[in-house]
Amino acid sequence: MNVAQAMQSRYATKVFDADKKIAQDDVAQLLSVLRNAPSSVNTQPWHFIIASTEAGKARINSGATGPYAYNAPKVSGASHVIVLCSKIHMDDEYLTQLLEQEETDGRFAKDPSFKATYHKVRSTFVDLHRYELKDTQHWMEKQVYLNLGALLTSAAIMGVDALPMEGFDFPALDAEFDLRGQNLAPVAVVALGYRAETDFNATLAKSRFTAEQIFTQI
Repeated sequence: MNVAQAMQSRYATKVFDADKKIAQDDVAQLLSVLRNAPSSVNTQPWHFIIASTEAGKARINSGATGPYAYNAPKVSGASHVIVLCSKIHMDDEYLTQLLEQEETDGRFAKDPSFKATYHKVRSTFVDLHRYELKDTQHWMEKQVYLNLGALLTSAAIMGVDALPMEGFDFPALDAEFDLRGQNLAPVAVVALGYRAETDFNATLAKSRFTAEQIFTQI
C-alpha cells in the first residue's frame, strides 16, 4: 500500500475489535515515529502517555466521563491508547537540555562551532514566541499536531486503524496523571487498533473537496 492509498482508505475508527492487538514490532515502529517526528527548530515539546493494559486504559477513561462518555468505549476497545501532551513552558534550562542531547547524539560532530550558532538560532525563535508573540503554548501545541499527523499517516500505511480525539475532560486527565506538575498539558488522545465488523464508519463513503477546489498550481 502506498501513501496515497493509505490516506484514501484510512478513516476515524469508531468501534475497535477488543480481541485484536497490535503486534509489539508494530508498536515499536509507531513509538519510533512519535520520537522522530519533526518539530520547529527541533524543540520536541512533547510527552506521550501510552496505555496498553486495561488498567492503563481505565486511567485514560477518567477523562471520558459526563459529556465525553461517548469516547470511553473507543478507549476500552482499542489495543493501545496514547495521550499526546505538550509542554506548558519552554525555559532556558530545557533549551540547554536539548542542546546537550543534540551534542550527545553527534549533531555537532562535524563542526563543533555550530553548537553555539544553533543554540542562538533556536533561542531566537523561542524568545519570539515567549516575549513578542506571547503564544508559546499554542506554538508548542502546533508541534504536537505535527507529531499527531505523522502518527496517523504511519498507522494508516501499516494497516493499523486509529481515532484521534479531542473530546475529553482534559482537566480530569491533568489530575489523573499530575500533568501540570510535570510541565505538561494534554492536547489529544489517539486510540489505535483494528476495526470491529460492527463499525458503521468503516463502510461510509469518504468525502473530500475536489482537487480543483483545494489546489492552486502556479
